[in-house]
Amino acid sequence: MKVILKNALIADNSGKINTQESDITVIDGIIDNIGKAGENGDAKVIDLRGKIVSPGFFDMHVHLREPGREDEETVITGCRAAAAGGFTGIACMPNTEPAIDSAEVVNFIKDKARGELTDVYPVAAATLGRKGEVISPMAELAEAGVKGFSDDGTAIKTASILKRVLEYSLMYDLPVIEHCEDESLAGGAMNEGVNSTMLGLPPIPSIAEDIIVMRDIITAEYTRGKLHLAHISTKKAVEMIRDAKKRGVKVTAEAAPHHFTLSDEALKSYDTNLKMNPPLRSRQDVEAILKGLKDGTIDCIASDHAPHSVEEKEVEFEYAPNGIIGLETEIGLAFSELYHKKILTIEQIIEKFAVNPRNILNIPVPVVKKGEKANMTFLDPDEVWTVDISSQLSKSKNSPFDRRLLTGRALGVINNSRLYFKNEFINI
Repeated sequence: MKVILKNALIADNSGKINTQESDITVIDGIIDNIGKAGENGDAKVIDLRGKIVSPGFFDMHVHLREPGREDEETVITGCRAAAAGGFTGIACMPNTEPAIDSAEVVNFIKDKARGELTDVYPVAAATLGRKGEVISPMAELAEAGVKGFSDDGTAIKTASILKRVLEYSLMYDLPVIEHCEDESLAGGAMNEGVNSTMLGLPPIPSIAEDIIVMRDIITAEYTRGKLHLAHISTKKAVEMIRDAKKRGVKVTAEAAPHHFTLSDEALKSYDTNLKMNPPLRSRQDVEAILKGLKDGTIDCIASDHAPHSVEEKEVEFEYAPNGIIGLETEIGLAFSELYHKKILTIEQIIEKFAVNPRNILNIPVPVVKKGEKANMTFLDPDEVWTVDISSQLSKSKNSPFDRRLLTGRALGVINNSRLYFKNEFINI
């Protein structure tokens, strides 16, 4: 099948946008021509005048819940939510049941994702069962095709284990992805501060994150391993990462949209869809995240998509599970809060969504070029729309952004000889 994307502004794989409109002709999933398209014939024609075609966006921090909690999300529903949100690739985290700590589980996930528009790259547990006691079979997992190691949901338990994981990961040139939270300071319901006192909720101090960030950076500097710090949320963490990069430490970081959009002031509603880990922090922390995104200290944006059932979230705030869904809102939030508020340019947003995540995980960045596989995201930075969680493709609906007005979104995606456009999946 032939698809013609007419009058598009094309971004290259560094994020730079060509200001001259072009037609992109895709035949059987391959870019056949860039330039003026010939006869349309029986082609599917999509007019993208004034819109941007970028290398496909990638979310490097997604929880698919399968195996173990298929009632919340499956590999297939997560893939389709990702495509609807504008993503042609995702990395799925290992806190499943069982954990992704064997080649068998890796292959199970890859088999489930086969044939979907969205590419799925598993991240393996750093330790068996994510218990922090014995390192996982890292050679077997690397051979099976994982793109990193993490005990996500918790930090790697001890500095000794962390040191060994970083040293072993060097052999495979894969990053260690850390959830930065000191276990002895964890377990609360929200950020420690004036608002936690006013609301009477058990607190999580910001130093819970800062202590692990400091430990991990020092260990990565010592081992020369590749360290990626997930969903950074505190001002001090941003400052330590910025300083470590100046010293040449191989450290990268991501921020989630809720951490640059919301602060702990929002919790006055006691909406359990605002309960997450790391928690929403102070306005000062939010400003630090924005600054870190702007100056490049924070390399990429990732959703930390964490589906939960309605029943689990409909309890007292203190007892609700942590996490929100985010695959179908994060691009809109990034354009609204970063581009339209002049924190980032469109080129920088493309870099943080399409380029940097793949570079961190050693995945080739797609190229919008004749002869290449079509792996693209279509962007409209100016479309105004209202979030409707009930119509989203994720199996769960736990989001604090329902009914929020946003400006900017992904219009569609092409990958793996499949097209998603206007709420429809089409084989091409």
